[in-house]
Amino acid sequence: MRLISHGVLASTNAEALTLSRQGEQGPLWIAAARQSAGRGRRGRIWISEPGNLFATLLLTDPAPPEHWPELAFVAALAIHDSVTEVAPKVRPQLAIKWPNDLLLEGAKFAGILIEGESAEGGAVAVGIGVNCLNHPSDTDFPATDLAAAGAQVPPATLFAMLSVKMLGRLAQWNRGEHFATIRTDWLSRAAALGQMIRLRLADRELIGRFEAIDDIGRLVLVLPEGGQETIAAGDVVELLTTEHREAGEP
Repeated sequence: MRLISHGVLASTNAEALTLSRQGEQGPLWIAAARQSAGRGRRGRIWISEPGNLFATLLLTDPAPPEHWPELAFVAALAIHDSVTEVAPKVRPQLAIKWPNDLLLEGAKFAGILIEGESAEGGAVAVGIGVNCLNHPSDTDFPATDLAAAGAQVPPATLFAMLSVKMLGRLAQWNRGEHFATIRTDWLSRAAALGQMIRLRLADRELIGRFEAIDDIGRLVLVLPEGGQETIAAGDVVELLTTEHREAGEP
């Protein structure tokens, strides 16, 4: 895949979508050493300090639009694959947190933002941020970086591996036709599967057992009072430990 690298961009996702509107067809990687206006899901600011990885893969018509959200699971696996290759000693501490974060020793070190536009055949920006050298301190969910775990991985090294692993995972996904295999691989790496979690939705919070993700990637939560809910969008804000439950959590 082609790559355009920048020293500074407002946002690699924004740049990718701008290029798409100008006729760029992709697949194309856009990378930056720093972002001045990086963003995460739900309009959050993504702190973009030098030394970390900031990249977006622009895809044109990667699948029917109903399958575009599945790219978060595809990208998460590609990041997991890449970190495992370039920093094998941290592999036992790696996990994927629904819907689009990666954890290292229980703290977030990578995130994914999928943005799409349906005009001109459909363009999807798969934004990836990985904390290689530093991480923010004032976050709702604990954050970390690879260097803090003793893995000195330059962003360029990680990106070189990511570009290869992403190709493999996209081929496996096959425009959404084989999401079932992506789902199986994702679940084998999932954080807190079978455990109690606290989930924040737009209008409320839920506590329950993370049972699975369904065949389109929604989180299946078993409620303490019985029954279950299937969640299409939300944030896992806490992985509840045994101590929490013994202290009175459901």
